[in-house]
Amino acid sequence: MKGEERSMGRRELLTAAAAGSASMATPLANAAAFRQANDRIGLGFIGVGGRGTALFHDLQQRARDGAGIEIVAVCDVWDRRTQDRVRDTAGRAKGYRDYRDLLRQPGVDAVVIATPDHWHSKQTIDAMRAGKDVYCEKPLTLYWNQAKDVARVSKETGKILQCGAGSGSDGNWWTARDIVKGGGIGPVIWTQGGAFRNDPGGDWNWGIQPCRPGVDLDWDMWLGHKFGLAPKRPYDPERYSRFRKYWDYSGGLATDLLYHVYAHLAIALDHEIPYRVTANGGQPVHNLTNDKREVPTLFTMQADYPSQSTCFLIGTQECEDGIPDTVRGQKGVLTTGGPGVIVKPERPFAAEMLDMAHTLECYKGAELRTHKDGDRTVLDAILVPAKYRYDHMGNWLECLRTRRQPTMNAELAYKVMIPIALAVMAFRESRTVYFDPRAERVMDREPNKPKARLGSDTPRSQPPPQARG
Repeated sequence: MKGEERSMGRRELLTAAAAGSASMATPLANAAAFRQANDRIGLGFIGVGGRGTALFHDLQQRARDGAGIEIVAVCDVWDRRTQDRVRDTAGRAKGYRDYRDLLRQPGVDAVVIATPDHWHSKQTIDAMRAGKDVYCEKPLTLYWNQAKDVARVSKETGKILQCGAGSGSDGNWWTARDIVKGGGIGPVIWTQGGAFRNDPGGDWNWGIQPCRPGVDLDWDMWLGHKFGLAPKRPYDPERYSRFRKYWDYSGGLATDLLYHVYAHLAIALDHEIPYRVTANGGQPVHNLTNDKREVPTLFTMQADYPSQSTCFLIGTQECEDGIPDTVRGQKGVLTTGGPGVIVKPERPFAAEMLDMAHTLECYKGAELRTHKDGDRTVLDAILVPAKYRYDHMGNWLECLRTRRQPTMNAELAYKVMIPIALAVMAFRESRTVYFDPRAERVMDREPNKPKARLGSDTPRSQPPPQARG
């Protein structure tokens, strides 16, 4: 059986993807909420280092291609970066050191934030309260409760936010979500994923930038100590140029690489929130060098859900051989590859899965791979073409006009942030972290379980420390 792949426009896709999730669909108050297609959208950039510059050039090209946008403002604490990007606009954009001045500039409708992780929550919230829509690079924030605040402010202000974890727009994983929700693999048992690099010189050891603090670099603003974002300290070129290696500004592998991975696995899991998170790891290689990093180069985490399923993630910067992103159900095992989703039946349910492939709506249009065993037809795999097509940045730009919620909106990005940030907490505090998905708060014991008597082998009873911000 082979069906035709369904082709959909982006606006139709947004509606279809939203159908099963309240967080993906926001009714429009009135027709005035729409921007006209020919309205120019003024963009401001906050942070134009490596990632910010890449986004800058992407949006500059989209402007040339007729996207109806214009870069009108650029901000960075290092003047050289600001000046370079302003020059790229032929001087049409205004440059700033302080992002708050950029937010006050008339004509800035939306901002792109690509600063170090510890600044994301404050700058995003300040931007939304200043009336700006936001594209914020991943991770959404550094701590889970900051992400909760961002989601709340997005809802309160009605501002459109897209978090820059691009795999949140992977149409294969939105198709996987339909299959899982449609019962196509049976109850989910466990999910796995990871990120794998091997840089002998040490990942994130980027070149030291030729800054002159106090002359062309506002080091105090970069730290954010006046806002309680990180401790005050003298200028450290390592920390400025290689910030991902330090806990004050980054969650290491968890917030950088594993946030990307979990962003799409969470789609398949319908963004279920875990109640228990654990983590482990270390520095198998780079603890032996003068690397100065604080964060681990090997990091594993496990999130357990109220459905009693588990997600296991692993990241390493010292070995490229990894594991595939996989959702394992009782009846079938789901992976993605090429232009679609691959489901392989579990042996005890192969015959039932063959029937399901012919009858379930989530398998409509799928291609079946089978072989003959005597008179029996045996199912080897179900190949499901991707039903959705998304361009992550383009999705955000379209939503700025339609005012519909994008694929990695504030609420979904917050739900991705919860297990990622709790895993960092678990690792740094060497403990299991419990979370109440209903109350949305960290607990000192498993939710809905009474506290055991003193002297028993239970998690510590005092509340965990609250994150900054």
